[in-house]
Amino acid sequence: MRSLTFVIGTGRSGSTALSRILNAHPDVLSLNEFMASVGDASFPEGKLSGEEFWQTLYRPAPHFERMIRSGLPLPEFLYTRNPGRYSAETTGIPALSLMVLPHLTDDPDALLDELGAAVVRWPERTAPEHHRELYGLLCGRFGRTAVVERSGYSTGWAPRLREAFPDARFVHLFRDGPDCALSMSRHPGYRTILLLREIKDRAGIDSFADLTPAHVRALPADLAPLLDDRFDPALVRDRDLPLRRFGELWSELVAHGTRFLTELPPAQRTTLSYEALLDHPDEELSRLAEFIEVAPLPQWLATGSAMLDHSRRGSASRLPAAEYAELRETCTPGTSALDGGPTP
Repeated sequence: MRSLTFVIGTGRSGSTALSRILNAHPDVLSLNEFMASVGDASFPEGKLSGEEFWQTLYRPAPHFERMIRSGLPLPEFLYTRNPGRYSAETTGIPALSLMVLPHLTDDPDALLDELGAAVVRWPERTAPEHHRELYGLLCGRFGRTAVVERSGYSTGWAPRLREAFPDARFVHLFRDGPDCALSMSRHPGYRTILLLREIKDRAGIDSFADLTPAHVRALPADLAPLLDDRFDPALVRDRDLPLRRFGELWSELVAHGTRFLTELPPAQRTTLSYEALLDHPDEELSRLAEFIEVAPLPQWLATGSAMLDHSRRGSASRLPAAEYAELRETCTPGTSALDGGPTP
């Protein structure tokens, strides 16, 4: 493994397209939504055996399972589009299988079995050491040399990743605030994020681990069911959520990402604007390739450029004038953070 890079950002910023573009490079192992899939559970303290580490990758993610069972799967869930032997209704879908492995292969079940057979035999290591070994195993399996992990809604992960992988590089990917916020407002995952934040605010807790039955009983009838094993998807899909709240969320996440980058050595950080990628794909992809230490192959540049979708650019500007102005105002803190942040 020549290099390890994490692409952090708000999500809804062209990041899924970027994962597909990276996956098309013959030297890049593209880990699509890896951290979103395995989460904190894959970074316990101390040492753990290969079997224990494998369980952190295999165990289904409860919040994603609830969304699937409730008829509210995210568009990022690749496994549910072409399901194999796992199901949220019966076995549960292994964390690695939902979004990571289908991005790499058409037979994620077989790859899961292959990885599991190897990982369970590994000796005790720290979690970061296990992760590095896993990335190396996948690089060998697919003949890749550079690892790039990319998850949406990932700026909060950055400090922990920096601690676990001090030599890793970070790309802060961002998109025009109003366009990104509008996209968030239409996405079931981001709508759920705001509702779960509201639950924590009402309960006065920082973590759902601190939620008590008394807290749940005190919640409004249109919020409490979201904590159930199965809920009415209309509670998320049809809820009236002001657009400004998504602008505020975008500003918060962008500010986190920008602030994190300022703490890194220049050689370990760069930024990538989605709009710049649309305008100058060859230049921006070449710069990204150099940063992650792979060659900007002409065929890859052409393939990557063809994967970009220009149709949604400027979508927020088509809102009613007053609504657009309010959204731009709520995005001002994030825009200001970007203007004062580190340059590529």
